[in-house]
Amino acid sequence: MDLRDYQWEVIGPALEGENIIIWLPTGAGKTRAAAYICKRHLESRDKSKVAVLVNTVPLVDQHLKNEFSFLQKHFQIAAISGDSEVKAFFSEELKRNDLIICTAQILQNALQSREEEMHVELTDFSLLVIDECHHTHKESTYNKIMADYLERKMRGQQNLPQIVGLTASLGTGGANSIKGAQDHILQICANLDAAKIMSSDKYKFYLNIHVPQPKKQYDVTEERPLDPFGEKIKEIMSQIHTYLNNPDLPTDFGTQIYEQRIVELQKEGAEGFCRKTRVCALHLRKYNNALLINDTVRMIDAFQTLDEFYLLERAMKELTDVTERFLVYIFDRNKEGLLALAKDKRYENPKLEKLQQVLQDHFRADSGSRGIVFVRTRQGAHSLHQWVQDNVDLQLRGIKAAVLTGAGFSNQTKHMTQHEQQDVIQQFRKGPLNLLFSTSVAEEGLDIPECNIVVRYGLMTNEIAMMQARGRARAPNSICSVLAKANSKEVARERLNETLEVLMEKAIKRVQEMPPREYSQTIVKLQREAVIGSKMRDTERERRRQLHDPELVRLYCINCNEAICHGSDLRTVEKTHHININPNFRLYYRKSPDHVVIPRTFKDWKPGSSISCSICGQAWGTEMIYRAVTLPMLAVKNFVVESPDGKRTYKQWSKVTFAIEEFDYAQYCETNFELDDLDP
Repeated sequence: MDLRDYQWEVIGPALEGENIIIWLPTGAGKTRAAAYICKRHLESRDKSKVAVLVNTVPLVDQHLKNEFSFLQKHFQIAAISGDSEVKAFFSEELKRNDLIICTAQILQNALQSREEEMHVELTDFSLLVIDECHHTHKESTYNKIMADYLERKMRGQQNLPQIVGLTASLGTGGANSIKGAQDHILQICANLDAAKIMSSDKYKFYLNIHVPQPKKQYDVTEERPLDPFGEKIKEIMSQIHTYLNNPDLPTDFGTQIYEQRIVELQKEGAEGFCRKTRVCALHLRKYNNALLINDTVRMIDAFQTLDEFYLLERAMKELTDVTERFLVYIFDRNKEGLLALAKDKRYENPKLEKLQQVLQDHFRADSGSRGIVFVRTRQGAHSLHQWVQDNVDLQLRGIKAAVLTGAGFSNQTKHMTQHEQQDVIQQFRKGPLNLLFSTSVAEEGLDIPECNIVVRYGLMTNEIAMMQARGRARAPNSICSVLAKANSKEVARERLNETLEVLMEKAIKRVQEMPPREYSQTIVKLQREAVIGSKMRDTERERRRQLHDPELVRLYCINCNEAICHGSDLRTVEKTHHININPNFRLYYRKSPDHVVIPRTFKDWKPGSSISCSICGQAWGTEMIYRAVTLPMLAVKNFVVESPDGKRTYKQWSKVTFAIEEFDYAQYCETNFELDDLDP
């Protein structure tokens, strides 16, 4: 296996068994260097076991098929992700294999599992390679794994695995001073128990030749001269404000600040059982989102999101509430006028004209060009893809585009399955596709061919995302375009990111130059603080979970405020899914005719129908078919939770203030069925 000189330079301490962070730019071959470290480790240590941890599902199979494939000739290697059925038998897979490539969550689940065929200990591994290790902070899965590691280290446990982290950018952690950036980087080093950060110094000249930086350009646009479509939406929002009769509401429609206030208002309405306030806030949020879409892509895309929302409202809701009927009426009354304005090309988004110019500058039929346009949302990616499909001029340029987004489920936009992601990446790498519209999923790690044009389309991100995206433009004479409105927050943030990148490099240099004793003492101090902080947070979480007796907690439908169950009716499955075991609960909901499709398999259950309130039609969750028993699985965001301390809404079950027991399948069956009637 051949390595370049700068790769040899950065892996030296790891070959001696030290914990290190390898800091090299995107495209410099960090994963290849890590694969060599794994090879040497497996060759030189008896009974060695290696885990290569990644933070996105597509990277699992990519690493197996690419940089780690050569190891399969000599070692047993397995790739495990959320889509893998063998994840439930992680312990058995570890016994059979020398090296496992998996998502961090898969390992974390195995560490926490109490089932013999799944549970593993950190000490079962001799080496952990952590890809994109700058994510090892706060409540990330990487950091949860490393918190367990640090706690064991503080207790003096031996035989902990060696740690090798890989990153192209450690970032500044939101700091804008060199001291703050240095503190952030030291914290990452402490979290990873890293003895040093390794970067190329001696061979930096050759590194720069091998990984050339693209030319950066700012492609800025002016404001729309006229925006009658946007003005019409603002007029509708003003009518809803008048109906709501809340003079304190801001009127800066189409901004993130307005969005935040409306989200707060929606929460206030739900917790105060004021249906009028909550429903108006929900609809105002949809209109505000349409304004944001109108500012990003086409008017017709903004119109379609509103139209689809109201179609769904009619299909799902009973519309017995006077406020819901009023809001549907307002949209129906303005629908034709909005559609006519959305189709009027005179008022189209100037960003699209600028994007067309940028793409035409780089794409010509048979030119071999490849590019990625990074966007903020999945909806934006799909809208721009449709725009290209409808654009004859761009089609004549030989552009063959596709969408690449994350695999996580979203109610807003269709998510991609792991197979769909892999298919798109493969076609972009070797097949007919030459342009991707992508969310941040393509920024990190994915083995995407060298692009000669990367566009950051109306983005406000941190310096890490900027550097990761820029690193995709690796072809000779490539361009990284920042496309945004002139004098906008997006342009200002991009300029700040450039400053923060320089700040990060200086801070890393300072950390690397710290006297060994001072560095070591600082790391130990930070680790002690991290372990204590983690224990304090766990204690506080457990205290909050025990605040209220589940019998005294009630759940109400968030839409119609009907009381539907007590906290004591709830149970957890796999510590993640929350079900209601009260057999009378079925009287409160109705089921969809078809089963929900989730493109993955689970060990003991499969999804059933979606469920909604039998009174108002509000979505509640889905059914879980658990070992032939059908149980309603609830999403807490669809309910108001009342405890002795008052009414609250939650986004996550982990935040509720009462304990929820684990589901006991045998006990449930004994209570609710004649056991002789159950299938064996």
